[in-house]
Amino acid sequence: MKLYRFTLLLCVFFLSCEQKSKVEKEVEEIPVDIKVERFDKAFFETKPEDLGKLKKQYPYFFPAGNNDAVWLQKMQEPIWREVYSEVQKKYSNFEPVRQEFNSLFQHVKYYFPKTKTPKVITVIGEMDYTAKAIYADSLVIVALELYLGKEHKFYEFPNYLKQNFEEKQIMPDVVSSFTYRNTPAFPDRNLVSQMIFEGKQLYAKDLLLPEYTDADKIGYTPEQIKWCEENEAYMWRYFMEKEMLYSDDPKLTTRFIAPAPFSKFYLEIDNDSPGRVGAWIGWQIVRSYMKNNNVTLPELLKVNSKEIFEKSKYKPKK
Repeated sequence: MKLYRFTLLLCVFFLSCEQKSKVEKEVEEIPVDIKVERFDKAFFETKPEDLGKLKKQYPYFFPAGNNDAVWLQKMQEPIWREVYSEVQKKYSNFEPVRQEFNSLFQHVKYYFPKTKTPKVITVIGEMDYTAKAIYADSLVIVALELYLGKEHKFYEFPNYLKQNFEEKQIMPDVVSSFTYRNTPAFPDRNLVSQMIFEGKQLYAKDLLLPEYTDADKIGYTPEQIKWCEENEAYMWRYFMEKEMLYSDDPKLTTRFIAPAPFSKFYLEIDNDSPGRVGAWIGWQIVRSYMKNNNVTLPELLKVNSKEIFEKSKYKPKK
């Protein structure tokens, strides 16, 4: 009997691998050739007298109402010249990242066939960590000053933010922006709905970034992923016992959904917990839903949270 079970498990394993490789082979056949424009280089290497030409070429980066003196000052400001220099050291060769974009949008085209192949434009922004990478239909804009590595001297941010200022976070950030644009907002704002909304974005990374680790997808360290896995049942019981799942208390968003140094159970475990554990559990609920229901990724993004929760058959791992 044990031998039979082992053989069955082995067959399931190889069947799963074969299925995955079949999908990946189909993905690899999708023709995608991402074009990259280095606006960061164009901006800082443009002569002051040629600013008008640059504005005509990239009008969306020069909003009306700003005097040319604003742009000329940034071009010549020593601190921004230093930022530009550091970006060029890190990304003088952008080809490896472009290849990552190619792979990502092959997967996007596989699951969302009608999606346009965007043009990627690199910029040096204003150190706005809420807009590191933006997907905007036919454009993907990447602020390279926020992907220089978490230990870079420029960063005076808390560690929970800096840990995601790495090159490996570019693709997960782009997927986040892509899926947020393609996920309808539902009126229900209770905690479990927010958890599942975030879980959808993370599940999309399972399919669109299959080679990435769970830690990279959510922006955790491996230790933080391990903590969530080991405390999944405890966290779920806490939410149930405190009757939080259907509460629309806005404080729950900051405690368990929004980026933070840790989640706020108001217990000793807070010191060890990562932020956004509600999003992580929402991810597990969505994974369970997709395992138990025959739904495509585009369909998933449109299903309301109530239906996902009820049909997920989610049970935390003990």
